[in-house]
Amino acid sequence: MPAAKTALITGARRGIGFEIATKLLGQGFAVVICDTDAEGVGKAVQSLDKSGQRVMGQCCDVRDEASVASLIQAVEVKFGGIDVLVNNAGISPKHNGKRAPVAQTDVSEWREVLDINLTGAFICSKLVLPHMKSARWGRIVNISSQAARTASMIAGAHYAASKAGMLAMARTLAAEVGPDGITVNCVAPGRIMTPMADEAGEQANAEYLKRIPVNRLGVPADVANVVAFLVSEEASFLTGTVIDINGGSLMI
Repeated sequence: MPAAKTALITGARRGIGFEIATKLLGQGFAVVICDTDAEGVGKAVQSLDKSGQRVMGQCCDVRDEASVASLIQAVEVKFGGIDVLVNNAGISPKHNGKRAPVAQTDVSEWREVLDINLTGAFICSKLVLPHMKSARWGRIVNISSQAARTASMIAGAHYAASKAGMLAMARTLAAEVGPDGITVNCVAPGRIMTPMADEAGEQANAEYLKRIPVNRLGVPADVANVVAFLVSEEASFLTGTVIDINGGSLMI
């Protein structure tokens, strides 16, 4: 394991991504936050580390290979390279608080969701591999979704497809880079209370709660705790797998 480890979390200005950044910072990682909202990135960095010595923030569009490459170059200058990648950036469009059925989903919206959620994860994973291979150590974690594991009444087909694609991509990549000391895993959160989840409205969340055996909705820390384990040395024999984080609403 590298002596000084750096973690890049995409889409980390708020919600699950920000909680993961907070957790990993507390575990001793240098943390890089990227998002498309410059103001939000700045506020997130300030709330984590006003000195800026262990936290870096930068605007980045994960759909754009040049944008991601520029981010990685900046990280290399400041911290030396990326040892941990958490592919968290994602969108789940709603219309008046509800998903659009397939028959009413615009192709442009479909492509945008796949570009951000899946292609973005592919680009980021591809570009961090050279440093990880050189170091002979690395961790990639994809933030997938319960929507990738079973039918969802809240998320649209594009979101479900993109998150299922992350699972398949992780398995393929895990087999390729395992010999290089790199693990690739996924987590599949159920209903986690974030600004994205709030878009569905209180009634949808209340109905979902009825299906959770532990009798509560998830919080971002539930996901961050599992991610912290997956990027640790203790998880070195785990790769190509998915961990469901849903309070028992899906048991497979």
